[in-house]
Amino acid sequence: MRRISEDASDGEEVASGVYLADLASGERAAMKHWRVDPGARLPVHRHDNEQIGYMIRGTLTAITDDGEVTLRPGDSYLFTSDELHGAENRGDEPAVGIGVLSPPRSEPDWKQS
Repeated sequence: MRRISEDASDGEEVASGVYLADLASGERAAMKHWRVDPGARLPVHRHDNEQIGYMIRGTLTAITDDGEVTLRPGDSYLFTSDELHGAENRGDEPAVGIGVLSPPRSEPDWKQS
């Protein structure tokens, strides 16, 4: 068994105000802790990975080809493989959640250096 502590969830800033941290991962799936600060946006992108997740706190506006959906604490979500998606935090507190990607992905293509 491999245990990952909550201390690992601070994460790396991958875009302005967007933080990702690696949590547990295996050969077929990887779990990420994410935080999107107020006013920050996750660039619209797509990837081969299927992505599911769960909102812990704050609100986040998911942006897809079909429009916008507001995600709130307790909501779960699914982005299918190759589905265009992004997100914006239009609220006044950080949006925090957990995402699982299958197959695993190490770094997002849209990561800013």
